Amino acid sequence: MRIVLHESVSGLGNRGDVVDVADGYARNFLLPKGLGQRATSGVEAQAETMRKAWQAKNAKDREAAEEVAKTLVAKSISIEARAGAEGKLFGSVTANDIVDATLAQTGVELDRKMIILDEPIRATGTHTVTAKPHDEVQFPITVEVVEA
Repeated sequence: MRIVLHESVSGLGNRGDVVDVADGYARNFLLPKGLGQRATSGVEAQAETMRKAWQAKNAKDREAAEEVAKTLVAKSISIEARAGAEGKLFGSVTANDIVDATLAQTGVELDRKMIILDEPIRATGTHTVTAKPHDEVQFPITVEVVEA
């Protein structure tokens, strides 16, 4: 079945793309969730407009993410946390803590979902955390955890 995507679907396509999918996938997943609609000649013409709008928005978002990256790569974010004698934290530093500290220290607003932490930070010292504000932009943030 030919479907025009209304939203980007991971592994399938971006907004405005016309894709061929299995009938069951379209009927049971894409159509009920409003992620696409059956492709007709009129809908395909609208899809071209949607695709151009998505590409323009995507380029603008990528440029904004690159500006954020330029700002944050050069800086070190300092976070105070209570720690024991050996530098082990009472608790941990999470993505929310990093987002809050970044906003307070640089004025750059990030979403906690942009911060990639394999596991929470549980010790004092300098740590490198990855931020991914856009699918095509990924950069390291230096986080320095100091004892409060």
